[in-house]
Amino acid sequence: MDRYWRSLLFIFQNSPRLQPLLTTQFMDPKRGVVHMTKLRAASKGWSQSEKFMLNLALHLYNETNKVNLSDMDYLDYEHKKVAFEALRIRFS
Repeated sequence: MDRYWRSLLFIFQNSPRLQPLLTTQFMDPKRGVVHMTKLRAASKGWSQSEKFMLNLALHLYNETNKVNLSDMDYLDYEHKKVAFEALRIRFS
């Protein structure tokens, strides 16, 4: 599995709000498919921090998905650790 998938999956596995979305309804790593429209629809009504984690995961998977890093201010300490580790996975 490449660093793009690993960083996305790391965020999903370590973010309680994203864990339930680790299903074939939303992604299929074997086929290299992420259903971004479905994921964004599922995130309606989420907090800013939860949406940031989703947006960061999607951006690390494919940089055409934009993310505002200043929104990291919404994260608590644990989610910041997850975000920084995902960045390390993707860019190392």
